[in-house]
Amino acid sequence: MTRAFFHFSRLAVLAALACTVTLALGGTAAASSRSRQAGAGPVMVVGYSSESALRRAVAQSGSRVVRRIRALHVAVLRTPPAAARVLDGLPGIRYSEQPVLRRQLVDPALAPAPVIGGAYEWQYGAAREYLVPASVLHAASAITIAVIDTGADVSAPDLAAKAPTTWSVRNNSSDVTDYYGHGTFVSSLAAGSTTNGEGVAGFGGDAKLLAVQASAPDGTFTDVDESAAIVYAVDHGAKIINMSFGGPMSSPAEQSAIAYAAAHGVLLVAAAGNSGQSGNQPSYPAALLQPLGSNGVGGIGLAVAASNLSGARASFSNYGSYISLAAPGENVFGALSSSADPNYWPRQSLPGSVSGSYGYGSGTSYSSPEVAGAAALVWAANPGLRATDVAGILKQSASGHGGWNENTGYGILDAAAAVASAQGTSVAVPTVSLGGTRSGLRVSLTWSSAGAISYRLLVTRDGGSPQIVVGSTTATTTSYKLDGGHSYSFTVTASDTSGLTVTSTPYTITLPYSAVKLDLRTSPAKSRQIRLSSLFAPESKGVARAGRRLVLESFDGHAWHRFAAASTGKTGVATWTLRLRRGSYRIRSSYAGADDLAPATSRAVTLRVR
Repeated sequence: MTRAFFHFSRLAVLAALACTVTLALGGTAAASSRSRQAGAGPVMVVGYSSESALRRAVAQSGSRVVRRIRALHVAVLRTPPAAARVLDGLPGIRYSEQPVLRRQLVDPALAPAPVIGGAYEWQYGAAREYLVPASVLHAASAITIAVIDTGADVSAPDLAAKAPTTWSVRNNSSDVTDYYGHGTFVSSLAAGSTTNGEGVAGFGGDAKLLAVQASAPDGTFTDVDESAAIVYAVDHGAKIINMSFGGPMSSPAEQSAIAYAAAHGVLLVAAAGNSGQSGNQPSYPAALLQPLGSNGVGGIGLAVAASNLSGARASFSNYGSYISLAAPGENVFGALSSSADPNYWPRQSLPGSVSGSYGYGSGTSYSSPEVAGAAALVWAANPGLRATDVAGILKQSASGHGGWNENTGYGILDAAAAVASAQGTSVAVPTVSLGGTRSGLRVSLTWSSAGAISYRLLVTRDGGSPQIVVGSTTATTTSYKLDGGHSYSFTVTASDTSGLTVTSTPYTITLPYSAVKLDLRTSPAKSRQIRLSSLFAPESKGVARAGRRLVLESFDGHAWHRFAAASTGKTGVATWTLRLRRGSYRIRSSYAGADDLAPATSRAVTLRVR
């Protein structure tokens, strides 16, 4: 198998870190000469106890309100340089600090070819999404997943099919054009349509999509943008919020927004971070949802690490005590924004696709929305669950079977097991059946599996290594020539559109190969006549002796030649009466063998006829 690869986009990360924070203007502004004079000052984020306390602080500091999140009692002020240091000491101001930068947790490094031996969207099969009942996928339409990100290309086929609700907290409009590209990819994984027959399949079934743009066109945003987006999503009906971004520090504004969502029964899911090879510094808000030191226990949301094709932690993925679980995040397949730079997001040809753009990407950014989508299915399976119940089910049903480790938390996401747990049922795994009929040394084999698009037939002879009889076929029958005296074990693997492969129960055939002994005897008859008898004696007692064809052969000094044949009777004896000319003869009897019997020859006897 060709090894899929990824690399970290250092320039993109450095650019995001170095970019100057720019806040979209919103809310109310104090129309005074003092506030206008403050236009060139620093931006400060303040928490206030009341509206009157904010008004007093603005007046006393000569600041201007440029943005407000009323539900959190958080405001962004443009302050004169000298006043920025005194805000903390003003009555009714709980804190004041500079905005905290947030960036997308992604390393696109889109692979140039599909995963060898699997489906393009291999992550769908790896998380066992294909085993979720159709009824649950449809019931998820009652759930809204909010994706807070760089926006979304709502014309992408899998997003357009969902007719998503959109809002930008940066420009206070429904225009969420995704020039950066990250949000479209994330949204397609969380809530891309599973029924439009195009592109990719999201993990959330028919769940509704709310795309909340929190970033500038270059992908940068702050904790205030994040907090405003969380409040908007909660206030507009989101049951699940995905946050595929993070940074090394938290802030009071972020913590207030997280608490606001939790208080409203919303499940928060966040990417754990991509610094596993560069310091492994905890990432926020993920470390707020599954607190540091918790070892996966409790928390108010889910921090998601990335796994690779083999089911291990992706090398770039963060690890540690705040990891809840993991999901596929290395070279996963998703939809691309038509407005994003194709040099940064290379397009992957997708056979059968007639519209949209697609590609591969790596990062915990892409693991998180898979879990968010699966959470919608769990909630759809049991609407009476609380957000913490859904989180607990996703953790306990993951591949770790209740055991936790610092690399993948409770293990790899298992969507089918999570849904089954929520319903109190078990996972119905598809099967492939294989049968056959034998005629002599040829066997006819037939197989089938619901939903399969390709099969592969293998055979093992006498317990040896499996050999491919038919590879990657849509056929469901074939015939195979056997050799007597050997045992055969046939298996069929069936693959569906999600890349799921199931293997049949072996179909075995054993051809017992009994050895045979022949004894040739002579006795004189009339003049120049010789009576010969050959006893057919198989070692296996259950083998019939009657009706076996035995042949007499004579040796001419160079080779043996057949000259007479007879069938055995009930006792296994064949007889011949021969009239021979004068001379010396060397004669033996032989048996050609059968499906269950080995060939045999008798000892040679010498005859002299006078």
